[in-house]
Amino acid sequence: MSRSLGQIFLWETLGTAVLILLGTGVVATVVLQKSKGSNGGWLLINFGWAMGVFAGASVAWRSGANLNPAVTIGLAISGGTPWSQVPIYILGQLLGAFSGAVLCWAAFKKNFDEEPHPEGTLGIFSTGPVIRSYGWNVLTEVIGTFVLIFWILVSAPNNAGLGYAAVAFVVLGIGNSLGGPTGYAINPARDLGPRIAYAILPIRGKGKPDWAYSWVPVLGPIIGSVVAGLLFLAVKGTLA
Repeated sequence: MSRSLGQIFLWETLGTAVLILLGTGVVATVVLQKSKGSNGGWLLINFGWAMGVFAGASVAWRSGANLNPAVTIGLAISGGTPWSQVPIYILGQLLGAFSGAVLCWAAFKKNFDEEPHPEGTLGIFSTGPVIRSYGWNVLTEVIGTFVLIFWILVSAPNNAGLGYAAVAFVVLGIGNSLGGPTGYAINPARDLGPRIAYAILPIRGKGKPDWAYSWVPVLGPIIGSVVAGLLFLAVKGTLA
C-alpha cells in the first residue's frame, strides 16, 4: 500500500494518541484513589494496555499501524519500511503519545485534583523500575521489546486472520510475563511523550518527571528492535 508522508504522520499521530489515552487511562483508573477502578490491579492494567494497542492499531491501519519507534526501526532494518519515512513515523508517534497523555489528564482532571498522593502520579504516564539498576533495567526493556518486534517480523503473515488482536495478545503476554521489573515500556514514544506531558501539565502536588531514568525506556527498546531486526535478516532465508 502506497502511503504519503502526510498520511503516515496523520494516522501514526491519531493511532498513537488512542493507544496512549487508553493505556494511561487504565493506569489512572487503577492508581487514582477516587476512581471507580481504584486498586484494580496489575492484570487490569495489562489488559487495558493490550486493548489500547488493538484500538490504536485499528485506527492507524492506513499508515501500517506502527505506533512505536521500535516497530518502525525494526521494519526499516528488515526492509519493510524505507529509512526515509522513519523520521515521519517517529514524529507522529511522539506527538500522538504526548496528545494521548494530555487527553488522559483531561478525562481524569477532577480525580487528579482530589488525589491524596499526587506526588506518585508519574507512574500513570511513564514507566519506572521497582529496583533501580540502569544496566539491568535496560536489559529488561531490550528483552521485552525483542519479543514484540521479532514476533511481528516473523509471524505477522501467519496471523492475518486475527489482525491487530494478535499484537494485543502478545503485548498482554509481555506485560504479564516480563513487565514486573520496569513496567514494560517496549516503546520509546509511549514513555517519552507522556513523560514530557507530565512535566508540563498543571497537576497539583505532582512529583518530578524523573529525567534521570527517562533514557532507559528509550534506549532499551531501540536496542531490542535492532537485535530483532538483525536476527530476522539472519534467519529470513529459512522462512520461505
